[in-house]
Amino acid sequence: MKTPKRLEPLVQEGLLDEVVRQLMSGKEATVYVVRCGDEIRCAKVYKEASQRSFKQAAVYQEGRKVKNSRQARAMEKGSRYGRKMQEEVWQNAEVDALYRLAAAGVKVPTPYICFEGVLLMDLVTDANGNAAPRLNDVEMTQASALEYHALLLHQVVLMLCAGIIHGDLSEYNILVDADGPVIIDLPQAVDAAGNTNAGPMLERDVDNLKNYFGQFAPALLASQFGKEIWTLYQAGLLTPETPLTGRVKQDNRKVDVDGVLREIEDARLEEEARIRYRQELAG
Repeated sequence: MKTPKRLEPLVQEGLLDEVVRQLMSGKEATVYVVRCGDEIRCAKVYKEASQRSFKQAAVYQEGRKVKNSRQARAMEKGSRYGRKMQEEVWQNAEVDALYRLAAAGVKVPTPYICFEGVLLMDLVTDANGNAAPRLNDVEMTQASALEYHALLLHQVVLMLCAGIIHGDLSEYNILVDADGPVIIDLPQAVDAAGNTNAGPMLERDVDNLKNYFGQFAPALLASQFGKEIWTLYQAGLLTPETPLTGRVKQDNRKVDVDGVLREIEDARLEEEARIRYRQELAG
């Protein structure tokens, strides 16, 4: 096929030799099958911010690092340079996440380079060497649903132990290769320790898995794996080997309302004393 304009710089730089075909077009990028020497890979071409349908980008970018304070100020002001930097941060987040997750044992595509808004990475294939199908296109039985759900829960735990939350995990961004599920699409990956919305996002990711696989294995619908995983993580008790039950122990202890009110009153009196002391010093 004719080389798309966005891929021409990679051809000119010798990073790829041929564009074989378009693989898919989604809400944030268009993906092509490409040839790099003797290797068949894929090139993910990110759409411009104005063309992306992915919403609430700012929520996902909280906690991400930038190179220097000038870039941070420009991004806050929304200048042309700031918007350019914001796009780079958005795109580089996926590259960084892929490298970190691969090192942590998570099944993700191997990345090679992000150049001019294009991410070059491994093409995930099935047992016959064809492009792997998405999870929602795979026939599912109760047994396979339970197996894949367990495998993906383990991947979510591995991700969280590496400090990353997918943030948009569903049956639409999981591929199934010859060995099982592979997680893709990570530009919105969340820093588990640096994002105030991390907990709800983790629970939503896990609930998405529960609701999808629950169609085939209804027993999963009553599970609370998301809350359990996040509770263990916050308590510093989560490891890749931590056994999960899908249940969360309820705290039924009666709240000591009088004790809470006493603490509030003590804090108020202490603050009043500090104010009087400062006024006396100033007088």
